[in-house]
Amino acid sequence: MRTQWEISKDAFDKFLAWLDPDREEAGTKYEAIRRKLIKIFVCRGCPAGEDLADETINRVIRKVPEIAASYTGDPAAYFCGVARNVHLEYVKKNPARGPMPVVNPPDQKEIEYECLDRCMSKLAPDNRALMLEYYQEEKQAKINHRKELAARLGIAVNALRIRAHRIRLSLQSCVENCLQQET
Repeated sequence: MRTQWEISKDAFDKFLAWLDPDREEAGTKYEAIRRKLIKIFVCRGCPAGEDLADETINRVIRKVPEIAASYTGDPAAYFCGVARNVHLEYVKKNPARGPMPVVNPPDQKEIEYECLDRCMSKLAPDNRALMLEYYQEEKQAKINHRKELAARLGIAVNALRIRAHRIRLSLQSCVENCLQQET
C-alpha cells in the first residue's frame, strides 16, 4: 500500500461533513461503510481486511476536497471504486510465493464479485446509488434506513421495494450473462 498519510482533524471533519451534514449521522455512516469495506476485503480472501478498509477510507479522505462539491449520489458508492483499486494493489503486492509466480485461476466467488462490480458500473448513477444504499445496515436498522430512504425519495416503502426489486432483476440478469461469458 502507499505510505501512511497523516489525517488532519480538518480533513477528517470535511470528510464527515461530506458523508452527512449531521455529525452524528455522519459517524454512523462512517462506521457502516467501514464495516462493509472490511466484509468486502475479507470475502475476497484478504486477511488484512481492516487495514485495507482503513487504507480505502484514508484515500477517500484525501480526495474529498476535490470531489465533495461536484459528487452526486451516495458517498458510499465512491468507496466501492476506491476499494476495488486497493484490492487490486494488494493482490499485485502479495503474489503466491515460489520460484515463479503462480497464477491461480480466480475462485467462483471472485468471479461473481467481478461480474457484480461490472454490472453495478453499468447501472445509471441513481440506480447504483439506490442499490448501495438499499442494502445498508442490518436487522431493525435496515428497516429504519429503508423508511428514511423512501421518505427522501418521496415514495412509499412498498414503491421503494418494487424499484429495488426491478433493479435487482436487471442486475441478476447482467451477472448471469457475465458468469456465462467467464466460464
